[in-house]
Amino acid sequence: MGRAEAPCALIVMGVSGSGKSTVAKALGERLGWRFEDGDSFHPASNVEKMRAGHPLTDEDRWPWLNAIADEIALVCGRGGHVIIACSALKHAYRDVLLRGRDDVRFVFLKGTKELIAERLAQRKGHFMPPGLLTSQFETLEPPEAGEHVITVSIDETVEAIVDGIVRQLKLGGAIPKVLP
Repeated sequence: MGRAEAPCALIVMGVSGSGKSTVAKALGERLGWRFEDGDSFHPASNVEKMRAGHPLTDEDRWPWLNAIADEIALVCGRGGHVIIACSALKHAYRDVLLRGRDDVRFVFLKGTKELIAERLAQRKGHFMPPGLLTSQFETLEPPEAGEHVITVSIDETVEAIVDGIVRQLKLGGAIPKVLP
């Protein structure tokens, strides 16, 4: 198995409750890359809308996705590496995030609606109410092979999920570190 060149950015994607932030943070620690939660790029109006139990529209999402894409371009332009947790539910959203780049990979956290609903019911202090899970699954367009995707099941421990991602990245022993 050959060693691959490391992407400059990994976008850990999936529906709310799939473990994006948890997995992305653990993956960042494993690789020594900076972690960013895509939620921090949402304008306040989006957060309030979700907190009130209303799903976001595409018009709500474009500025958010463009802000994340700007961050990816900045980090990659400096020769750095970043891992971003971002739902990226539709093909069109992923196109915005990629901006035609071939040095960015998606990590799709795949799980059943039942498992994710159970996890959401246990989560405290997050602005995404469990009631919006159905709209997340209705919006989800699972990524296809041509989208530079690594798909992993969330029905394992975080450590096992991270192991699977690193194995699929095929980076071998040469894992680049984030620039200071």
